[in-house]
Amino acid sequence: MDLTAYSTAGLDPTARAAEWSRVIADTYFPLQLTFREPAAFSGRLERRSMGQVSLSRLATGPMQYERQARHISHADPEEYLITVPRRGPVGFRQLGRDVRCDPGGFIVERGDEPYRFSYAEPNELCVLKIPKRMLAERLRSPDRFCAQVIDARSGLPRLMTVMMAELQSLTGTEAHAAAILGRQIVEVLAIALDERLDRDQGVKSSVRAGHLRRAERVIRQNLSNPALSPDFVADHCGISKRYLHELFSDTDKTVAQFTREERLFAARDAISSSQTLSLAEIAYRFGFSDQAQFSRLFKAQFGMTPSDCRRTACGAA
Repeated sequence: MDLTAYSTAGLDPTARAAEWSRVIADTYFPLQLTFREPAAFSGRLERRSMGQVSLSRLATGPMQYERQARHISHADPEEYLITVPRRGPVGFRQLGRDVRCDPGGFIVERGDEPYRFSYAEPNELCVLKIPKRMLAERLRSPDRFCAQVIDARSGLPRLMTVMMAELQSLTGTEAHAAAILGRQIVEVLAIALDERLDRDQGVKSSVRAGHLRRAERVIRQNLSNPALSPDFVADHCGISKRYLHELFSDTDKTVAQFTREERLFAARDAISSSQTLSLAEIAYRFGFSDQAQFSRLFKAQFGMTPSDCRRTACGAA
């Protein structure tokens, strides 16, 4: 698990603001920084890479970070920041919403939309940076949770923030293991946000959404089961196949499309994390008996062939 550390200690006070702006842009993305006392500013930051995910911890005096329209390019990858304040409250504004997040909660920030983030007293933050596509693979429409305070004092949200804190203390983890840990913490985040939606929705929509999520879980839990089919899913959810298809009509995918994509995601993760299974074994395990079709679908989904994916994973290990 690669660790990169930054600190303004030892820098000329007149150079600290510019250096911190560079560090923040390198760790997250370009932002407009406002310092209460630029000459007296001090900051430190540690960043750990975990595959597609990065985890950072920073401590500074009072600050404001602003993501402006001029910072955003459609060519840049879309990413989320999951921010956990540790010492004091933070203010956040995005998408027309103003929220205050105290320690014991976290907020989800969109990197592809302008925002303003600030704290009036010295603070320590723990921040998880996730590619938007990675979270969207596990959670439908994650933008719904942006600029909301997620209570992390109990349950799965608390588990997620505890995992973030524990991962900060790990050292020497091999690259492939770090990537697995990164995927696991995103899985926990997705489930935690999914359960929050259950509590927040009205009864009727919650029941329908609950059936859909149950169907999605059945699919994800049976990706290597050759019997997986709409009939199988409907039977395990106690609903009719017609109703199952109606549920997926609320999304942008059919049951078959969702199943195929989830199998491709699982196959990609297996290719990246295991060097002992052959590509043919992985394809067959996740329901692809035709190797040429598997390779074609894989490349269409991820922009590379299964062989390229394995070579990339080997190079990162």
